[in-house]
Amino acid sequence: MQAVNGIAFPAGMAPPDLFLYSGPMPDPVIVISLGGSIIAPKGVDVGFLKGFQRLVEAHLSVEPRGKLIIVCGGGGLARDYQAALREVRPEATGDDLDWVGVAATRVNGELVRRMFRAWCVEDLVIDPTAVSVFAGRVLVAAGWKPGFSTDNDAVVLAQRFSAHTVINLSNIARVYSDDPRTNPDARPVDRLSWSEMLRIVGGDWTPGKNTPFDPTAARAAAQSHLRVVFAEGRNLENLEWILAGKQFVGTTIGPE
Repeated sequence: MQAVNGIAFPAGMAPPDLFLYSGPMPDPVIVISLGGSIIAPKGVDVGFLKGFQRLVEAHLSVEPRGKLIIVCGGGGLARDYQAALREVRPEATGDDLDWVGVAATRVNGELVRRMFRAWCVEDLVIDPTAVSVFAGRVLVAAGWKPGFSTDNDAVVLAQRFSAHTVINLSNIARVYSDDPRTNPDARPVDRLSWSEMLRIVGGDWTPGKNTPFDPTAARAAAQSHLRVVFAEGRNLENLEWILAGKQFVGTTIGPE
């Protein structure tokens, strides 16, 4: 271990002044959109976070120039606080509820950022359009503002730092051809084109809309020729396979 400005860096990891980037990244970047339902389904899932921490650190050790951006959702914390606001103030606006949800993502994001303190030297990213420097090997982000989902944040950060892949981790193992709750013929699929995915997610995104991906983010990902992988977030062995480029269980969208 070596220390720079009071921060300990694992062996083989350069101090932050050696890898400050603005613009196209010279090193491979992967974005992980970590659903709040995985971080804190109903209270913080400490067991999962310990496993996730070990997996990320193992990945960084075997990929000495790889970098990860982790975008955190709100999960049970967001739902609980939004429900409380509705009960205390039934006339609360959608904007009010959205800001409560954004705040929950930031609590989860700060937790995850502190988990990777030796690898992450930047503050929590709360505006994906404003960050220009990726110092360290992990960058952690949370919600931005009403009208913009964390799916959207993940795509913006992928565009900003030249990532080719976004891994979307949630409580679904694969994307279905249609909503299985309303269409008994809906089937899980292994691969979709972006045009097929856009037909599934439909039009504009609204908070709470039940789609596997924010339609606005999907259109931006399609235009950027991103590869987005959907997988069940708690299956850490499967995530390890995805990161290693091995066969995995999930749905791959694009690139086209």
